[in-house]
Amino acid sequence: MNRTSWAALGRRTTRRGAPAPSAARTAATGVLREVRLLGTDLQDGLRGGRTAAAARRVRRLLDADAVVLADLDGPVARHGALPPGSEPDALLSRVYEEGRVLRRPPLTAAPLFVAGDLAGCLLAAGEVAQEDLTEIAGLVAESLDHAELRTARARIAAADLRTLRAQISPHFLHNALAVIAARVHSDPDLARGLLTDFADYLRYSFSTQGDYATVAAELQATQTYLELQRARFDDRFDITVRMAPEILPVAIPFLVVQPIVENAVRHGLERRSGRGHISVSGYGEGPLCVIEIEDDGVGMEPEFARAILAGTGPPARGVGLANVDQRLRAVYGPEHGLLIETAPGSGTRVVVRVPRFKRGVVAE
Repeated sequence: MNRTSWAALGRRTTRRGAPAPSAARTAATGVLREVRLLGTDLQDGLRGGRTAAAARRVRRLLDADAVVLADLDGPVARHGALPPGSEPDALLSRVYEEGRVLRRPPLTAAPLFVAGDLAGCLLAAGEVAQEDLTEIAGLVAESLDHAELRTARARIAAADLRTLRAQISPHFLHNALAVIAARVHSDPDLARGLLTDFADYLRYSFSTQGDYATVAAELQATQTYLELQRARFDDRFDITVRMAPEILPVAIPFLVVQPIVENAVRHGLERRSGRGHISVSGYGEGPLCVIEIEDDGVGMEPEFARAILAGTGPPARGVGLANVDQRLRAVYGPEHGLLIETAPGSGTRVVVRVPRFKRGVVAE
């Protein structure tokens, strides 16, 4: 490739001055592919494992002799050999001081601003047009901004999970132990089984294995919780579980299903008279995994359900639902929050709809 950058290739014409659409189209496709892969290379930030690949890709985009990617602590990746006698460190310092594109032939450097803050610098050696360098620096900064957003989402999800664990109902723990104690003499075999279920429930709820679990593991924990509650209510409600085998290995955020089921028991079935029913079902819907939790309890006003998810409902109601909703949105995006269908006296149906596969969402 000659000294014309990839960014300029799309503007080439034939010898007679007429556009060369096939060449332009090929060049544009190549540029778009490189830009897309640049975002992938920088998905973990400037200190990620693919920063060297990002530097190589930027050099190719600019057709530069060499490229250096640096953060505020100094260079983190380089591709190509810098000309002898060049002083990249001095130029980086000036860029950080002045916050603008600077040129000291044969080097040109552009600052990287992420969320309005200076985060690093892109330095190129060779005959590189300043406008091309500015554009590519903008792409690099945008990729770094996306990386920071992903990191922030992960931190929010982890913090919300810690909050949810801290909110595991002392009321439920006390009642579960009371039920087990009451069965020790009258039905020791049942008490022994319930004690094992209780230990499994605590082990899973406070597990430190990771932020994600399989649908199968979530289902197991949910069934354990429901068995403890059935013993407490003397089998006053029935349980139906239907899960399509293809979604059992799907990874989802830890403690998603059980808090929804707990909300159904505490605020739906406990408040109704007579026998109740709760169902947990799951199935694949194209690229999505869909899990539905439905009860025939007392239900609630739809406006009240919206307030719960918005975090403006009463503290004693729906804390788990709001927490799960926030974590799903943090991991998958705002379009994957909880869907609640309810009405007074008509029970409640909560739907979780998430991608079956998402980069970074892997069960430990």
